[in-house]
Amino acid sequence: MANPLKQLAGQTVIYGLSTILARIINFLFVPIYTRLLTPESYGVVTEFMAYIAVLQVVLVLGLETGCFRFANKEGVEPKRVYSNAFVTVFCISATFLALMIAFGSPIASALGYDGYGACVRYMGGILALDSITAILFAKLRQENKALKFAAIKTAKIITETAANLVLFLWFPKHTESAKWLLEFIPGTPDFSYVIFAIFISCVVCTLLFIPDFLKLSFRLDPRLLRQMLAYSLPLMVAALPGVINDFLDRILFRYFDTNAEAWRSSLGLYQAAVKLAVIMNLFIQMFRYAAEPFFFRRAKEKDSRQLYASVQEYFTAFCGLVFLGVILYIDIIALILGPQFRSAVGVVPVMLLSYMILGMLFNVSMWYKLSGKTNMAIWITLAGLAVTAVMIVAFMPKYSYWAAAYGHLASYIVMFAVSSLLGAKYYPIPYRWGRLLGIFGLMGAAYGASLLIDQAFFADVVFGQSSTGLFIAKLDVHTALILAYLAATWRLIRK
Repeated sequence: MANPLKQLAGQTVIYGLSTILARIINFLFVPIYTRLLTPESYGVVTEFMAYIAVLQVVLVLGLETGCFRFANKEGVEPKRVYSNAFVTVFCISATFLALMIAFGSPIASALGYDGYGACVRYMGGILALDSITAILFAKLRQENKALKFAAIKTAKIITETAANLVLFLWFPKHTESAKWLLEFIPGTPDFSYVIFAIFISCVVCTLLFIPDFLKLSFRLDPRLLRQMLAYSLPLMVAALPGVINDFLDRILFRYFDTNAEAWRSSLGLYQAAVKLAVIMNLFIQMFRYAAEPFFFRRAKEKDSRQLYASVQEYFTAFCGLVFLGVILYIDIIALILGPQFRSAVGVVPVMLLSYMILGMLFNVSMWYKLSGKTNMAIWITLAGLAVTAVMIVAFMPKYSYWAAAYGHLASYIVMFAVSSLLGAKYYPIPYRWGRLLGIFGLMGAAYGASLLIDQAFFADVVFGQSSTGLFIAKLDVHTALILAYLAATWRLIRK
């Protein structure tokens, strides 16, 4: 069992190189965004990104996972599988982009952003190009070309970074020498700068995939395509409420926030705080890139289910480490945000725990992908979506972004419970629930101890406002608690 676990860990690191870079750079831009943009403008960026996340699920049709399923089938040529997926997604994405170009201005006006029709068209370009390249990234994962995957992702990230730096730091001071850019963006920094930078990176990423485009046959196999869509569309339908669940709070701020006239500012503050929980989400994304094809490849092996149970334990333990690492050093990490964005930092522990449960949910949900019962995913995600919607509608008018944070936590817990119960019935995996609960207990003990010790000895110790020696002592205590958690979890898992 050790070798498969090491292989999964190695691929997680390789895939994670680009993912880490993307999230770190995105994270490093938070100080820029929260200092050069107002909370209102940052809230608009958040709203647009929510629309992009939801629509991309529709355009890809669940064919990423479908490709893994059919490319591993005996008697099926992988090239035919990916050609089918690519041609299908290309046609749908091209149609969508044409509609966004034609109706960009009316859509912008309907959203309350008159004069920003170009921004809607950039969003259409981002969605079309990302959807097309998603199939080719899936092909690289299937072929275990992790380094090439990471190289192209890195090039895309570097392009977006360069574009952001030029737009935010150089262009406003040199509009006279770069007047042509005024055809695409305004002269004063606003939310459209972020969207335009992403669009440029998507164009570069697509150009890098041209050699891979040319290797596909561009021929449809109707019989195979019907089988792929029969498997993949339920995944898309299931993923859609899942993604809507993740971003519903951002979309509904406009309708339910306590401060209706300044909902964009509330959304901007909330999103800035959520960014501090990005480290947890980062690891989960790294893990998913490597784990999904890994689980499919190991499905036929005799001890595969025991392996999946061990993966869950190590994954949960590492997530606990990330949780404590962020929370126990939050005094320093919060300084990343601009001063006017720090009022929502209190939601960070809730969002970290939410993302941790979400990552565990990915593991326990592999049962319906491996068993072919993908239709069950729809009911699991709909249950979570219902919880989120109820929490937001009932509590956001009174509690604003706190309702959004706890809505995520409640939703993911419900989905995790439902998926675990169904998985035990249809595809039993011998999870050692006592160990998993033990990991949460150790997390809670370390976090609770930090709160008690801080209250007793460091109640008034604040970075930059207290004695340096006292603040370092506080960090030393928190570090000792993290090390104690590591030692205890390692002993628990290795029993």
